[in-house]
Amino acid sequence: MSPADASFGPVAATPGPADAGPGVQVCHLYRLRPGAEAEYERRHAEIWPEMSALLDEAGIYDYHIHRHGLLLICVLRTRHGFRHASRVTDGSPVQRRWTESLAHLFAEIADADGEPLWAYPVFHHPGHPPP
Repeated sequence: MSPADASFGPVAATPGPADAGPGVQVCHLYRLRPGAEAEYERRHAEIWPEMSALLDEAGIYDYHIHRHGLLLICVLRTRHGFRHASRVTDGSPVQRRWTESLAHLFAEIADADGEPLWAYPVFHHPGHPPP
C-alpha cells in the first residue's frame, strides 16, 4: 500500500487494535523518509482547520504523535470505536488531500498485508494521579 492510499489504514479482519471500542487507546507507527522530519513537524504545527474538524467528526480524541528520529508513534482514543472513526476519515476528501500532501514524507506506513503498523500494549501501570 502506498502512503497516498492510506488514512488510518485498512481495518483488520481479525480482532485487534482496529476493533478497539470507545475510549480504548490504540497505537500505530509510521516511519519517515530521512530528511522529512522538519517538514512533518511544520505541517502538524499548521494542521488544517478542516482536518481538525474531521478528527472531531470522527470522534478521535486524546490524539498524540511522538517522534523518535524517523519513527512516529501515534496514540489516540475514539468516542465511537476505531472502526467508526476509520469509516468517517476514509470516506473524507479532506483526509485524502491531507494524506496525499504528506505521502512523500513517509517511508513506511503499513506491513506487507496493508495493515497499519500496530503497536500492542505490553505493560501498564495506572499509578495514582495527584489529588
